[in-house]
Amino acid sequence: MDLHLKNLFDRFQEQFGSGPGLGPGSGTCLMNVEGIAPNFIKSIYKASAALYRTDPWKRLCPGHIFGVRVGKDTDWSGKKQPFPCVQFVGGDGGDIGFHMFRSQSDAKKMTGSRETVQVPNVELLRVTYEREALMFPSNRKMIKSLSLEVSGSDRFPVIDVARCTSSGSLRFRHPSSEELKFVYAFMKAIALVHPLLQEDKEGGPKWSRLMHFEPFIETVDVQWPQEMAKGYDLVAVTISHPPGQAYEEKASTTASSTPTKYAELSKEESFVDIRVYLNGSLKQCAACEKEIHSEQALSCGRCRAVVYCSSVCQKQHTKETHKSMCGLYKAMMEREEELEMNIFMFACDADQPCKWLESLGIHQKGMWRRKCSCYSHCPFGLLPVKGGLWDAWGGLNDEEFPRDSSFQHHVRDGMSSPILLSCWSEYYNLRSLPLSSPVADILSHPLTVYYILTTLNISSKNLLQKGKEVIVHYLGPEGELDWMPAFAEVGHLLNGLGNVQIVMVGSEVPTNLSGTTSGIGSRVRVNLVRGVYQEEASYLPPPHVIVALNCGLDSYANWGGALNSIKSMAVPAFFTDQSELSCANAKQALRSAGLHITHPVTPNPFRSPVKHHEPSSNLPSYSNGFVLGVNT
Repeated sequence: MDLHLKNLFDRFQEQFGSGPGLGPGSGTCLMNVEGIAPNFIKSIYKASAALYRTDPWKRLCPGHIFGVRVGKDTDWSGKKQPFPCVQFVGGDGGDIGFHMFRSQSDAKKMTGSRETVQVPNVELLRVTYEREALMFPSNRKMIKSLSLEVSGSDRFPVIDVARCTSSGSLRFRHPSSEELKFVYAFMKAIALVHPLLQEDKEGGPKWSRLMHFEPFIETVDVQWPQEMAKGYDLVAVTISHPPGQAYEEKASTTASSTPTKYAELSKEESFVDIRVYLNGSLKQCAACEKEIHSEQALSCGRCRAVVYCSSVCQKQHTKETHKSMCGLYKAMMEREEELEMNIFMFACDADQPCKWLESLGIHQKGMWRRKCSCYSHCPFGLLPVKGGLWDAWGGLNDEEFPRDSSFQHHVRDGMSSPILLSCWSEYYNLRSLPLSSPVADILSHPLTVYYILTTLNISSKNLLQKGKEVIVHYLGPEGELDWMPAFAEVGHLLNGLGNVQIVMVGSEVPTNLSGTTSGIGSRVRVNLVRGVYQEEASYLPPPHVIVALNCGLDSYANWGGALNSIKSMAVPAFFTDQSELSCANAKQALRSAGLHITHPVTPNPFRSPVKHHEPSSNLPSYSNGFVLGVNT
């Protein structure tokens, strides 16, 4: 009977495996790779986690083969790119990861309809995201000893190089340090660009279930980790789909700019007269900003993101501005359903915030007074306070807002540790809140800060786990000055370990509050400082992390001095903005200041679920919607 079960299990492994079509992982441990430093291992795991958060497997399957170039051919041994073709696996089942091939020919030979096909004497590099419980002891020991960053909640990358022999068995080896360097650059780049892939609905057979994408090519700058730079901080990485795709147009700005290709409008579709229903809300023409009072307006026929009052304005705006941005707008509109949080049971549209708050019974109450313009006459931080958590949350029912209490029964390996969260549903379950509670709209700010400290920034996470204090410089506070009761959750989620000192600096801090310190619970202190950051920074305690929420970085003129200060301090900094477009513009501001994007623009899992629209656009925006980081 035992032999029968063993044979049955072996056949199961052979048929299904744990790395789609290629069987289980080899258990490769990066500590055994010659010439690789522990700090670079940390960088690899950090890049891997950043890629995992963008979840490419939602859209990508083995049939989507990408071309990749990292730097010049002469940068690599043999004067040749190690792995110029890549496919993502596991989206349809099995362990998720990606495979890197030596050539486009190898990629085609090994690509089946749903998985990677074994082909004798072909070598490929595999990155498989395995659950920690299933990993080899050597890998788990390395993860613990180096405090490596986790991908998702409990997955870590296993990287090996596999070859199928003539007999059909698999042979494995450790990747070389050069191969790991190539993988690192690819992971950093693909996390930035794969969300920009635009679906081509006419690109494949109508019966095919495989999503087809328009031809695509994008080049981004990737910053090498310090221990791998060797005189060159940045390397240009080009991602293309299909692999042979080439640029159809020259870079249009300076020699240092990154060439970017978005699909442009064809003459036939530039001025299509598309009418869109605007839900009765007031809109503004994108060209002349005239209010559009009717229930219908003209819209771009391709992206359907911007609205116009007339065909004259549409033609003028398309010619002068919109043509270069239409492809990006189209990609953003296609992600609207993905970005919406459908778990909540309260209305998540609030273009008219007073009506939205009235529908919930919290208009002009407690902390919600900062969610509309009714109290705009009152300076930030000076709203009259009655006292008590029930009043602060606007009189919500007792079970609809988080209690001012610690969490119980959250112990790991016999020790308490900060509670790691990855989404709103986890938090609501943790606090036993009904999904009809709107508190996520205010808690977006403190939980975004907590998410940055415990998930995005590994150094602050390590400090907190060791029970030490993390100092945060919080730039440009406004409504947050009246939401202090909500920031108590940061202390509760620390779960008995570590402390956080938040220094809020900005011109909206009232003069009579500047210089004050408040204890928000037992583990969070908030210092308020009125002033401009670049003028005050040298007088503040040195930060471990800098954050700026809903910062409007695309208005670079207002941020120049602050960004120069951040650059000189070389401290990890994270910025959020309300829309993907704002964050894309913010990247340019950061690069203009000489800062390098090290955490790509990604949707923030703790963004507010309440959606707004710009008057001239159908593009959705969310408070703290997207996050990007520098020096991380």
